[in-house]
Amino acid sequence: MIFILIFCSLSAQKAIPLDTLKLKEAKDMLADDYGNLYIYKSKDFSFTKYDSLGKQIGKLMFTVPYKVQGVQNPLSVPLFSENAQELKYVDQNMNEIQKVDFKQKFGFIKMAYAEDLQQLWLLDESTKRLIQYNFRNETTINSYPFDASFDDLTDLLVYENKIYILTRKHIRVYTFKFEKIFEAPIENGKRFRRENEFILVITNNSILKYIPEKEMVKIFEDPDAQIVDKNTLSYFEIKANKLYLYNLEKSKEAKLQTEPDQPDHKEKVTEQDVEKSAEKTAEPDSPEGKLEKKTQEIEDKNPAESSLQKLIEDSSEVESVGV
Repeated sequence: MIFILIFCSLSAQKAIPLDTLKLKEAKDMLADDYGNLYIYKSKDFSFTKYDSLGKQIGKLMFTVPYKVQGVQNPLSVPLFSENAQELKYVDQNMNEIQKVDFKQKFGFIKMAYAEDLQQLWLLDESTKRLIQYNFRNETTINSYPFDASFDDLTDLLVYENKIYILTRKHIRVYTFKFEKIFEAPIENGKRFRRENEFILVITNNSILKYIPEKEMVKIFEDPDAQIVDKNTLSYFEIKANKLYLYNLEKSKEAKLQTEPDQPDHKEKVTEQDVEKSAEKTAEPDSPEGKLEKKTQEIEDKNPAESSLQKLIEDSSEVESVGV
């Protein structure tokens, strides 16, 4: 937290030129790795994409609420509607490219997670089951009993045979046998974000990282923020209807500057260790000591013959004493 506060206050904050009117009444904000921003407004169910300079790229107007899963693949952004019981994919220009209708095939889908461009994970509230569904060929791959509470559910994620459930107040992790392996309190949990093997939780004003089966660690927080998000390079936040960016590389630099630099101490320790090693002599009864003694006897007897060849000739005698 100290590193984050120093980083936020000293260097990395940058205002992004996006009209405050575009940010007003924003319900959610997401950023892809190209610096494009996505603003969702619940007031008119609009979903708008802007480039890094604030220029509008595309806009969708919905008749019912939709939940944006993520924009990590801007070529295919999944959006789920509990009201409409469907999931849509839109492309980089916000044009619909795929729609999956759940009404005819399932009971009531409470939450959907798009694993890739052909497989979905569905929480069916009516049957209390977690369903793995291939929507390309309209087949159910697997179905697991999942008799958990669906109240206040905000997001779902399935990764490496584990099921991640997020509510406004908790994160819970289950196995496919419905065994709970982790639970922790969360304030205003909104959605998951997966970065390679890491699972992150986005809340209203903070971002937390899941340490498998141990704890949740805050990696970014601003109590005054209205909305926060991140991509692989930066943190983003909306505060006082203005959009700010915090560069992750500058954050690392600020962190390194706050850490004590102690190369001299390390060198002193190394020198002391070398001196102690040089001063240390072999024990007389040890194999090294016996070898040293035998070498000395050879040199005392005939210094002219105390060569490497003479030592090699006498190595058999040295081996006999345990070396």
